[in-house]
Amino acid sequence: MTEEAPAPVVVTERVGPVLVITLNRPAARNAVDREVAQAVAAAVDLLDTDPELRVGILTGAGGYFCAGMDLKAFLRGESPRVAGRGFAGLVEATPAKPLIAAVDGPALAGGFEIVLAADLVVAAPTATFGLPEVRRGLVAAAGGLTRLPARLPRAIALEMVLTGKTMTAAQLHRLGLVNRLAPEGAVLATAIEFAEEIAANGPLAVQASKRVIDESSAWPAAEHFERTRQIVMPVFDSNDAREGATAFTERRAPVWTAT
Repeated sequence: MTEEAPAPVVVTERVGPVLVITLNRPAARNAVDREVAQAVAAAVDLLDTDPELRVGILTGAGGYFCAGMDLKAFLRGESPRVAGRGFAGLVEATPAKPLIAAVDGPALAGGFEIVLAADLVVAAPTATFGLPEVRRGLVAAAGGLTRLPARLPRAIALEMVLTGKTMTAAQLHRLGLVNRLAPEGAVLATAIEFAEEIAANGPLAVQASKRVIDESSAWPAAEHFERTRQIVMPVFDSNDAREGATAFTERRAPVWTAT
């Protein structure tokens, strides 16, 4: 009798133009080891390089989003980082295409930092988020200390970081970090609907808009318009821009080619 092959630690599934990336180590609360980080990096590469894919969704299996770094793997000498992409193969080099975190269950430590690396968040109201590193004498070093205060009021971000306390998705929705609350058991379905709304729009326009929002906070104020023009003018010259205008005048849905 042959042994069954072990389940992949990260599962990818295409849903039309959407790539669903699922962390698949439920017995380890989807904690990130080297294999997970490498698999997530490969999935992000696929999202960005495949012209048929428009939006990514990152979620976790088994009712848990992610517990962060796999401490057992760390003690074995494994690094949960990928060169050029950082922790989980994601936090230091996020995709050019929109990424939605679909959270049903706890997203803690590095798991929360993965959420913060995503562009948008869909979650069950009872999903929990936190950076408890200080309770273990550690520091949230995978983007949480810079991204969290950019997404929440400074005092709330400081309270979460310095106490290690968790907050629910319902609380964070009121504060603007969670975009959409989904019924229990319908988080992924809600995220797919959200992704399809985005994917229905011009892909070049979506990516250029995301890039300006991502990069402009570091631009000198006097250069904002010039740098924006450098990114967006190729979109105005694209086939998709002409198709969008033509489809509008002909009262039909546009057919995008990403060219």
